[in-house]
Amino acid sequence: MMQTGKTPFVSFDYKEAAVERERLSQALDGYACLGWELDRQEGAGGQIRLFLRRDRHILNKAELTRLERQFEACLDAIRALEASVPQRAAMAALAVGLAGTVFLAGATFAVTAAPPAVWLCAVLAVPGFLGWGGAYPVYRRVRTLRARQVEPMIEGKRDEIEAVCKKGVRMRSE
Repeated sequence: MMQTGKTPFVSFDYKEAAVERERLSQALDGYACLGWELDRQEGAGGQIRLFLRRDRHILNKAELTRLERQFEACLDAIRALEASVPQRAAMAALAVGLAGTVFLAGATFAVTAAPPAVWLCAVLAVPGFLGWGGAYPVYRRVRTLRARQVEPMIEGKRDEIEAVCKKGVRMRSE
């Protein structure tokens, strides 16, 4: 005897994913295209934990899993590219500041030597102070250049995510 009004039993696969708050919408959209639905989410800070579920017997599961890995790799690549902007700028600024410190140390040793080499102190102090004062302008310049450099790569990864999601939706509807 068949009962009406009851839904059939569905067995699910479960997945947990950690996502930054600023990428939450993109992650939810992407996972939905790959057959996952949001069960719940937790987290109040910058990191959100998503608990997802998907029908265990979904068609094309192996291909959807491959697309899911590609989607997650693209998200990781975007994250790494965005993080490289301030990292490279900080490294360049630290290098300039450190070079300035080395010159100032040389100037200090020159003036404290016996006999003092005041002329050498003055010669070494100029690039030392320029290094200290130039660290922040170097930071800003390198940050701007790196941001321009990675923007096309980030857009390429976003286009790749779009293609993965479109393919996932097509696979689920077949």
